[in-house]
Amino acid sequence: MNKTIIAGAKIWDASGAVPFDGDVLIEGNRVKTVARGRGQLPQAGCQVIDAKGLFLMPGMTEGHAHLSFEAVTATEDLITPSPEAHTLLTARVAKVLLDHGFTSAWGASEAKLRLGVAVRDAVNAGQLPGPRIRAGSLEISVTGGMGDESREHNPRKGPSIIVDGPEEMRKAVRLSCREGCDNIKLDVSGDPFYPNTPAHTTPMSFEEIKMAVDVAHAYGRRVNAHTRSIKGSKDCLKAGVDMIYHVEYSDTELLDLFEANKDRVFVAPTVSLFHTIQNNEAAGIGLTSEIGGYMGIPGLLEASAKTHTELRKRGIRHLIGGDYGFKWSPNGTNARDLDFFVKYYGYTRSEALRCATANGGAAMMIDSGEQMGEIREGHLADLLLVDGDPLTDFSVLLDAGRLALIMKNGEIYKNSVSAVERRVAA
Repeated sequence: MNKTIIAGAKIWDASGAVPFDGDVLIEGNRVKTVARGRGQLPQAGCQVIDAKGLFLMPGMTEGHAHLSFEAVTATEDLITPSPEAHTLLTARVAKVLLDHGFTSAWGASEAKLRLGVAVRDAVNAGQLPGPRIRAGSLEISVTGGMGDESREHNPRKGPSIIVDGPEEMRKAVRLSCREGCDNIKLDVSGDPFYPNTPAHTTPMSFEEIKMAVDVAHAYGRRVNAHTRSIKGSKDCLKAGVDMIYHVEYSDTELLDLFEANKDRVFVAPTVSLFHTIQNNEAAGIGLTSEIGGYMGIPGLLEASAKTHTELRKRGIRHLIGGDYGFKWSPNGTNARDLDFFVKYYGYTRSEALRCATANGGAAMMIDSGEQMGEIREGHLADLLLVDGDPLTDFSVLLDAGRLALIMKNGEIYKNSVSAVERRVAA
């Protein structure tokens, strides 16, 4: 069995404790020993990585992954690529995420049904570099809902399956499960980018949502839901949805319902898009704060801050992940969410980093019985050595060059520690 010691690092174990100097022994694909203080572990028979001056942390999880999205500006960008070209694109994005320290990706949805499945399988077989992947399905929506772009005056088909009624939902979910998807995506509420279906509306019925959950769970799969409306979020929680996205609007009843379900549900607020528009960071492609004002984005951002601050206080397990893959928020910049969690939701820097690591690991291992996301004995060894301290400056996680070591499942994907040491010495 392969043995590796990461020696002398500043260890942030994602438990909530303050960092400490120490050594970590990895045997096979697991953390075997975490030792406080340097030089505590016998090194005979081990590969030793001298990590003095570097920051050791768990690998991160992207909680709302769109692996098949690359510089998207409109639905047409998801339709135009051939399946062959789109598979290559998806593989590129998977590598980009791993290169930037995301050792796991919870798939929200993909542009074609088997894109996430095909890349997941190739990564698992060791044929492509990429994170652990839970493959997302197509979006499943209803006639007149978000994602319904098949009307006669717009004959192109968007990256979605349109259903009406529980029986059509049953078939769509069965199809997605048959094709190997791990996560089923539902478009429950409206969205500011769909003016005929605004964010506070809920086109999908409870009966349709419940059918999706029952069928997916019968196959051992999980359900993601896009919901911004109060009713949509309540319906998702009552139906047993596993991962809930957005959730800007809330009332006391909804917050109480979240708290009652906090030990089983995960939430990804996806604040990046609204922040980017509100601050004119997407002005170069025509998305400005003025346009955002027409779409009601300032109000949604304010509602998001209020709702998710309260959910934080109630112990809800947040994941980072904010619809990355669009031109204004490319994959590889996903760690921007860490600053947003501090700015908008009141997380401390350490708490925000736990959302990217411990909470992400718990979500990814939801069906496996394994543990991941902390540097703890017995946990799967997904680890990062960072040249810099993310607890004082999250931007070091945005620079792939500052990630000196990337380990996934106990295997070293990248090791540039010696180069870092030379630079520090210089």
